[in-house]
Amino acid sequence: MATMWMIRGDGGRRYDDFRDRNLAAIGWLQLAPKAKPGVSRKTLIQLYKELQPGVKDGTAISGASQVFRFVNEIAVGDTVVTYSPANRTYLVGRFTGPCEYRADLADDGMSLTRSVEWYSNEVDRDSLTSSSRNSLGSTLTVFNVADEARKELIALATGKHPATAPKEVIEEQEALEDPLKGVQEIAFERIKDQINALDWSDMQELVAGILRAMGYKTLVSPAGADRGKDIIASPDGFGFEPPRIVVEVKHRVARMGSNEIRSFLGGRHKDDRGLYVSTGGFTKEALYEGERANVHLTMWTLDELARTLMAHYPATDPQTKRLVPLSYFYVPA
Repeated sequence: MATMWMIRGDGGRRYDDFRDRNLAAIGWLQLAPKAKPGVSRKTLIQLYKELQPGVKDGTAISGASQVFRFVNEIAVGDTVVTYSPANRTYLVGRFTGPCEYRADLADDGMSLTRSVEWYSNEVDRDSLTSSSRNSLGSTLTVFNVADEARKELIALATGKHPATAPKEVIEEQEALEDPLKGVQEIAFERIKDQINALDWSDMQELVAGILRAMGYKTLVSPAGADRGKDIIASPDGFGFEPPRIVVEVKHRVARMGSNEIRSFLGGRHKDDRGLYVSTGGFTKEALYEGERANVHLTMWTLDELARTLMAHYPATDPQTKRLVPLSYFYVPA
């Protein structure tokens, strides 16, 4: 049966590097130089323990097993997928080469690499069925993707429609040393799904609600021409008392580019503070544009939006809580 592997480089933060360099990679900086093709799982586990004295057995087994899979079990021709939590997109491709140790990429968290031919179409998380999204929720760096999810990802990445809706599936994977370890990350992705399902007007109200929970008063622009601002936030509610925060909210799949950021910045006064919210993420050029801006600018993807909501959720008003109902869930520290 055809095999697809999920490779989550640095928790998904290497997504753009994977695409731009035509590779997939994992880190494990200290273990990587000794992880040569043919090395046994037992040897890797022992090396892991020697490199990290006092590490729990479960952690050593889980980490070494993922390195073993990347080095020895992945085959040329297998399919691969990686995920960007910031953009909520999946990149799908096919392995075209063996595992290589790359000392020059070690500091970037890509010590062990495999060349990949990526499909041009990125798959939006919301285009997947709920069963496929759930099956892709593991926080392991390397794991097998369930077959129905594999078929759906390949179909969407190649511009086709899945033949049938996937059944509820659970991927086969290495048992985590602690079954609760990934709960927080999985719950976070579900919260982002919930936020992303809001329409544009509710998304605007959610952002305003978060700012109110942070201690600001807000003015929300009505639908229509807003001349580059959706929300004004300030201590007095009028924008007279600094800081005056001008907010633009873009709730769409596409990433915002440098032109949109320049347009937003062009209408700002020197004493303004800018907040640009793009649930579809930002291009590299847009991030660079924001970094060199003369106006203080904060850029939120769906990731930052969700994390800020969670951090200030107890202080949000009932209206905001109705938009994204959340409950606290305690686990042992």
